[in-house]
Amino acid sequence: MTDDFDGVARAAFGRGRRLAGVERLRGGSKKGVHRLRFDDGGTAVVYVWSTAENHWPGADRPADDADPLAHASGLALFEAAHRRLAALGVRTPHLHLLDGSRTRHPVDVAVVEDVTGAGGENLEALLERDPAAARPVLARLADTLRVLGEHRAEGWGKLALLDNGGVSKGSSPQQLVLDRALADLAEAAGRDERMAAARGRLADGLHARAAAVAPRDSDSDSDSHSDGPGHGYGLVHGELGPDHVLVDAAGEPVLIDIEGLMHFDAEWEHAFLRIRFGEHYPSLGGTEDLDRPRLDLYALAMRLSLVAGPLRLLDGDFPHRAAMRAIAEHNLTAALLLVE
Repeated sequence: MTDDFDGVARAAFGRGRRLAGVERLRGGSKKGVHRLRFDDGGTAVVYVWSTAENHWPGADRPADDADPLAHASGLALFEAAHRRLAALGVRTPHLHLLDGSRTRHPVDVAVVEDVTGAGGENLEALLERDPAAARPVLARLADTLRVLGEHRAEGWGKLALLDNGGVSKGSSPQQLVLDRALADLAEAAGRDERMAAARGRLADGLHARAAAVAPRDSDSDSDSHSDGPGHGYGLVHGELGPDHVLVDAAGEPVLIDIEGLMHFDAEWEHAFLRIRFGEHYPSLGGTEDLDRPRLDLYALAMRLSLVAGPLRLLDGDFPHRAAMRAIAEHNLTAALLLVE
């Protein structure tokens, strides 16, 4: 495998460093993630956007970037997200090379700083190993969330689309979430008898929650946009679990898997944060401005997404199957509890 990345390594670091080895890192359902090891003891990480490394069914079809909730993968989305986060001073792995030429490698690649190889770890591991040591990291992550939330745009959608003057699908974020949740419910019901039996109750729960959501100024009148709270759409990561936050040697949180960065409702982010951070969620702060009915809708929708998505992924060749089944099972139970 070393030969596969020789050209990429030379482009990123010059001929003064020799590539000594490559290892595949665990994780990454949409792209390959590999660690490059050099003869001087240094390391780097390379992202590989290849259909062969994307385990989602339909990965060979063009992505619909106009759909904010569609799977986010690809060099263009990564580049737009990395550029914006860097401009905002939000820590992400340092970028050594971004290469879409396909002259050094058959597919698009990016070479980035190896945060965990330089003495770091991910936040999930730190929370399990030493919750007290994780507290200041959570506080810094809360600051990061505030920075993202305060960076607003009049429209919603993925950065690469909006930066190029594009317009996202949908009449409002809440309608997009409702439509996607109903589709996820139908898909999950076709794969699991318990979901099929509860389909009517879950659909009624979605519609009732959606009916309780009041339109925001941003949904109906883009001219009313201002920098004040409640106007426009802040930035959200979309899948900001503790496994998508690395902690560098200085104790700073480092965001990864950033391709899904978009302007959207903060409640969508917080629905996911609340699930993934559990008892540590209150440490992330910044919940006083959240719209509770909207959060209730998004919480149920997120649970259904975390059932349908893993079940869909298991249709393919994703290797870590037991973990994915556990995610689907956990969120199925939680979804049913929400509509008891």
